[in-house]
Amino acid sequence: MTGSDRERGGASVCLLAVGLVFVVVGMFGAAVNAARAARQQAAVAADLGALAGAGRALDGDGAACSAAADIAARNGGHLLACRLDGLDVVLSAEVRVTPLPGLTRVATVSARAGPLRS
Repeated sequence: MTGSDRERGGASVCLLAVGLVFVVVGMFGAAVNAARAARQQAAVAADLGALAGAGRALDGDGAACSAAADIAARNGGHLLACRLDGLDVVLSAEVRVTPLPGLTRVATVSARAGPLRS
């Protein structure tokens, strides 16, 4: 067996290793972007939920937080906490995302909405 016969297929192994590196980097990038998207979705759910709750603030804590929870859920979020502070609604919403099997991330955002103060 000559030296060149023993090295046959070496480029294939190197190409396979480079391809594997690209796949791993791509999966990591997808996971990071999924977490970013979850944070944005949680922010939208919290902001819109707070606005919906503020619209019902005169009806009391229960009505305001019920409206906030409904809107947050319709936007893919889950309401964690909700309370009235005068006529302001203060709430926290979360969104869970699983970008890769076995890797679950939770994005939590707080929001506040109420009437304009001069």
